[in-house]
Amino acid sequence: MIRKQPVSLTINGNAVGPVDVPLGMPMIDFLHDYLNLTGTRFSCGQGICHACTVVVDEEDGTTSEMRTCIYGAHLFNGKSITTIEGQARRDENGEVVELTPVQQAFIDHFAFQCGYCTPGFVAAATVFLDGLKHAPVRRAELEGAISAAFENHICRCTGYVRYFEAVREVALATPGYVVD
Repeated sequence: MIRKQPVSLTINGNAVGPVDVPLGMPMIDFLHDYLNLTGTRFSCGQGICHACTVVVDEEDGTTSEMRTCIYGAHLFNGKSITTIEGQARRDENGEVVELTPVQQAFIDHFAFQCGYCTPGFVAAATVFLDGLKHAPVRRAELEGAISAAFENHICRCTGYVRYFEAVREVALATPGYVVD
């Protein structure tokens, strides 16, 4: 018999659970199979590529990235996360009415090729830019900070330059994120 335990969390602003989930089930499987949230990508299955990354709201008001292919759903119990589906603002019918600045910049810069890694890069950029709200960087340090934010994310199509340019544009256009 498969042992199950309940999981309750907030996903994309909505309370989910308690849902009985098999012990050891990866979070990505819970998102895909239980909630039909398939935008988060399963790629390497080893936590190396970060395509499966979601945004986690921390108790101190900051955000962090968390991989879903190597961490079980039960590790997310009680947390609040945002998947790629929860990034844009939607109307009551679920239609997208406004993209986030990160999403719009990625589109403007065509910062993706096949798009498979894009949800993880959107999560990384979102966490990075959220961090700049709390701790702005000097203009001279911005490029290094963006590189550090993306250093663990892998794009098989080599779209790094466009991801980088999109995030730099948002950081420079947002008052208070970059200081001279």
